[in-house]
Amino acid sequence: MKSLWLVKQEPSSYSWSDFVAEGQTSWTGVRNYTARNNLRKMRIGDEVLYYHSGEEKAVVGIAKVMRTAYQDPTAKEGDWSTVDIAPVKPLRRPVPLREIKADPRLKGIPLVRQSRLSVMPLPDRAFREIVKMSTR
Repeated sequence: MKSLWLVKQEPSSYSWSDFVAEGQTSWTGVRNYTARNNLRKMRIGDEVLYYHSGEEKAVVGIAKVMRTAYQDPTAKEGDWSTVDIAPVKPLRRPVPLREIKADPRLKGIPLVRQSRLSVMPLPDRAFREIVKMSTR
């Protein structure tokens, strides 16, 4: 069964448009144990919401996992992992965090509860609701 995820990135470091231009990327640099463990749970074909953190704070696109977890080559020490993801499509419009927080159906998701976590699972209903919100 496919799992659903959300990854966060500062657009000034690596924006959705950078991601699309590259066509695929290795999601390196994760240095939080919970986020690392989430990377290790990802499977090929899993869908991923791409979130711009920083000032923008909005979900902007959908990606998919292309390669499961392997050793992060940017890690100088420690047991850190990365996965490869590829862009699928942008959302019709970005879905700001304030709208996500205002929706009572989304109040329990990690994006709202654990705002500093950079890689998180999403329940199917929350993933679909965020995508649906982008069409309103």
